Amino acid sequence: MIKRLHSSVAATFGPLFTRPRRKQVAALCLRRKGQRAEVLMITSRGTGRWILPKGWPIEGLSDANAALQEAWEEAGVKNATLSPRPVGRYRAVKTHPKGVPEPVDTLVFACEVGATSDKWPESHERTRRWMRPEEAAHLVKEPGLKRLLRAASLL
Repeated sequence: MIKRLHSSVAATFGPLFTRPRRKQVAALCLRRKGQRAEVLMITSRGTGRWILPKGWPIEGLSDANAALQEAWEEAGVKNATLSPRPVGRYRAVKTHPKGVPEPVDTLVFACEVGATSDKWPESHERTRRWMRPEEAAHLVKEPGLKRLLRAASLL
């Protein structure tokens, strides 16, 4: 009886206390070094954690092209060939500067990088580094992103 009451209360009032997940788009930037795949990782501005270039959808652009725009702004990616369909998605909680957590569902688009620029819009705020997918997976905290990065060597 108590279990039924608890689930009834949760079903009734739970939606009042949970926030819907907002969508972000990310670029899984890849290059080949011989037989090995490498992924381009960047540091976040706030905490310096290793992440993929990502951001909010951009009005007037497809999700894939918005991800490519983020790759330019945050990592200096240019001359990239983009997959128009996501290769995966992962869930995370984004913490805003004032400490407010926001649940986020991130669509990930693969792109084969032809070149990178020495100067890009956020070059003074971020570090970028090419690394093996396994190393990148070890450095991120989101389980879904870890899985996507481990699978990147197969793309």
